Parts: sequence; structure tokens; C-alpha cells
Amino acid sequence: MEIITIYHYLFIGLVMFLIGIIGSVISKNVIKVLIALEFMLTGININFITFAAFCNNDKFNGFIAALFYTGLGAVELAVALYIFYLMYQKKESDNIEKYSEL
Repeated sequence: MEIITIYHYLFIGLVMFLIGIIGSVISKNVIKVLIALEFMLTGININFITFAAFCNNDKFNGFIAALFYTGLGAVELAVALYIFYLMYQKKESDNIEKYSEL
């Protein structure tokens, strides 16, 4: 039986972050870009929690930072969806290339 080490969790965080980067660069749909940004934040949260759990962390700084970034991601998503809703009413398209005047 193999033991799960810190490197396994860091690899999962790296993969999630890379999926977010690739998704935000390749996608032309605004909603897909927002989901890719959430993947990036999730990868960062996995790394924060991994270092907080595996390292000697008496103050729980990694867990607090992960909670902060989770709240930040929720607020960012709500604001971005509202801005997208306002832009969609004008252009009636979800293609990023139509919003070049921003």
C-alpha cells in the first residue's frame, strides 16, 4: 500500500491551477473563463491547506488563508457574473471578442 505524501497534494493543486490557466487562455466564453478562474483559486486553496496540514503550523495560517480566498472567490464570481449580465444585455453575446472596447 502506498502512502499519500505532500507531493501528491501539491501535484493535484498544480494540475488544478494549470487547468485554470489553460481554460482561461483558450476559452472564448465568459462563463468558461470564470469557471477556469475558480479552478485556479481551488488549486491555490489546495496548496494552502496542504502546507498548513503537513508543516508544523500552530496558528492555522494556511487554513485561514484558504477560507479568505474561498470568500474572495465567491465575491469575485458574484461581481463578475453581474458585470457579465450587464454586458450581455447590451451585446447579447457571450463571446469575449465582442467585448473588446472594455
